[in-house]
Amino acid sequence: MNRKKKLQLRIREIQMVARGLMSTRHPILAHIIPMRRCNLACTYCNEYDNFSPPVPTEEVFRRVDKLAELGTSIITISGGEPLMHPEIEQIIARIRHHKMIAGIITNGYLLMPDKIQALNDSGLQHLQISIDNVEPDEVSVKSLKVLKKKLEFLAEYADFDVNINSVIGGGIETPEDAFHITQVAQSLGFSTSLGIIHDGTGQLRPLEGNEERVYRKIRSYGSRGYAGLNFFQENLAQGKPNNWFCRAGARYLYICEDGLVHYCSQQRGYPGIPLADYTSEDVRREFNTAKSCAPTCTIGCVQKVSMTDHWRGPQESEATFFPHQSEEKVVIS
Repeated sequence: MNRKKKLQLRIREIQMVARGLMSTRHPILAHIIPMRRCNLACTYCNEYDNFSPPVPTEEVFRRVDKLAELGTSIITISGGEPLMHPEIEQIIARIRHHKMIAGIITNGYLLMPDKIQALNDSGLQHLQISIDNVEPDEVSVKSLKVLKKKLEFLAEYADFDVNINSVIGGGIETPEDAFHITQVAQSLGFSTSLGIIHDGTGQLRPLEGNEERVYRKIRSYGSRGYAGLNFFQENLAQGKPNNWFCRAGARYLYICEDGLVHYCSQQRGYPGIPLADYTSEDVRREFNTAKSCAPTCTIGCVQKVSMTDHWRGPQESEATFFPHQSEEKVVIS
């Protein structure tokens, strides 16, 4: 991304934060899923299948339009693998038509020069790839070895921000890989982040031994390697709960391929209301509803969005449910 576009994007992000501070009546970030199918099968992931068709583009347009009507500031497209959607560029352009910030989370496998140029033309502003290891293994083939050429293509052709996320914890056999991935990504001019994977029961487990050493090393690597670190991630790394007000369902919305609003990818089913029927009253209710899973939450995007309102008063009611029993990642960026 050239300097002028990067400055324009930063100004837009500052305006978004200011608007969020002034009013609690609109979502800040929404994740939409236009494609549940994925071309990979990482063993820790519970957010994909290998058979679902793409959501019809006109239906995705309606969901984007509805999010604009609700006053949403950012839409991030996720999956599955969203680049498998045959009209992904039109979806991005629809987001930009409403002057919302457009981002995408991808495994990177489909990023060839012509696809990157198409994403440029669509108006994409952010792209994130999570790279799990240096060499592919039985857990994940999202490896630096496989994706290095794709990163070089991005460095040469991308006219949007690129973030490379590495992972640590949760039984990752070679935690040192996270630091190497961080180094390579920054050498190509990308921002970097770190995801902490917790154990197979979805529970907090402190980083230990070499995991802890690598975590500290990345943390001290510089602002581009560990921007925005806060108490959420530090507590998670130590296996400690956090005391905070989760605003999922209000400031953050997760819209599945069926068009239902969920608190997040790990709390599908709550509140489970169709986006088409979602109103400002739903936003108000969920803003004031505490979530029982919040203390051990590992969903970094929800935490960050909720930080906008951390200083506001306590929530008035509580939703009680049990987290999905799966491995989860918190992205530190």
